[in-house]
Amino acid sequence: MTSYSRSFDRIRSIMDELRTSCPWDRKQTIQTLRPLTIEETYELADAITNEDWDGLREELGDLLLHIVFYSRIASEKDHFDLEDVIEQVCNKLVNRHPHIYDSTQVENDEDVKRNWEQIKLKEGKTSVLSGVPLSLPAMIKALRLQEKSKQVGFEWEVTEQVKEKLMEELAELQEVIEQKDQDRIEDEFGDVLFSMMNYARFLNVDPENALERTNKKFQRRFMQMESMLLAKGQSLNELTLGEMDVLWNQIKANEAK
Repeated sequence: MTSYSRSFDRIRSIMDELRTSCPWDRKQTIQTLRPLTIEETYELADAITNEDWDGLREELGDLLLHIVFYSRIASEKDHFDLEDVIEQVCNKLVNRHPHIYDSTQVENDEDVKRNWEQIKLKEGKTSVLSGVPLSLPAMIKALRLQEKSKQVGFEWEVTEQVKEKLMEELAELQEVIEQKDQDRIEDEFGDVLFSMMNYARFLNVDPENALERTNKKFQRRFMQMESMLLAKGQSLNELTLGEMDVLWNQIKANEAK
């Protein structure tokens, strides 16, 4: 890889210049940057899902820019600067890895995660769940809640137990569907989704990535149907559902070859 020994100083210098000279950059606040940061994070997630290394490099740079930007704004208000951000995360890493920087013994990554949560409690956290951001998307939040509660032993022992729990939740959902109780249907449907997230963990599946793969697959096949019909001078709204299903299955079969 190319070595740029002064790159970090360069980005900070560029940010300082933009903050003082560019009308758009001068106008930004942490509130106006927030939605842009969220968008950049999703773009990074897309690059990861697609294993797009060039895109990953670019999106990491964009996210780094936001970190530098927030730090610059904070320093203007005498809260902290970029060095404080870096020093704090360095101290956190050292403190939470006593098996590297102290005498604590661990056998595997699960020991490391358990120690991490226990150290966080000693640092003043009131709950093992307190570090889960309120604004996380529900699917990711479910995973984080499950992963964190696992660290104190609140966890199923084997995958079959998780599957049985999922089947139980599905049965409860069906029961309230038959009762036509909409509020309870939503409640039980949430329980099913939460159990699905748990099942995914035990199967070592990233549910967010799995669903996105299916989204892309659906989009690809649907657009292929549209293209095939367009070449014949037709459109989807001219077909019956059965005819569309035949076309869909044809596209699936072609992909499997």
